[in-house]
Amino acid sequence: MTEDMQSVVKGMQQELRRGAIALCVMSQLASPKYGYALVERLEQSGMPVEPGTLYPLLRRLEKQGLLVSEWETAGPKPRKYYAMSRDGRRVFDLLRKDWADMQTTINAMIQEGGSNGQ
Repeated sequence: MTEDMQSVVKGMQQELRRGAIALCVMSQLASPKYGYALVERLEQSGMPVEPGTLYPLLRRLEKQGLLVSEWETAGPKPRKYYAMSRDGRRVFDLLRKDWADMQTTINAMIQEGGSNGQ
């Protein structure tokens, strides 16, 4: 594969991951977690996310009312814990259903396209 094609593939992979990352992050926030714990958990699950991507996403989701946060200062190092809000839970449930529906449709289209020799 040429360098140009590798660049195209990389760009398309990033586009696919962009929306999926938000869904994956929300899936981990049924109970409060701090940022670095999320980075580790996502990496362990096969969805690595750079802190420079995660923290702006967490701030955006909080600003949208989908997450709530609270500082924990009792330990040796202050940590900001994030969890889904009530609205965040509703949005997550809708997005999870949409994801499952899209996955079914896309898988069927890929199978159909693959069987047609395309």
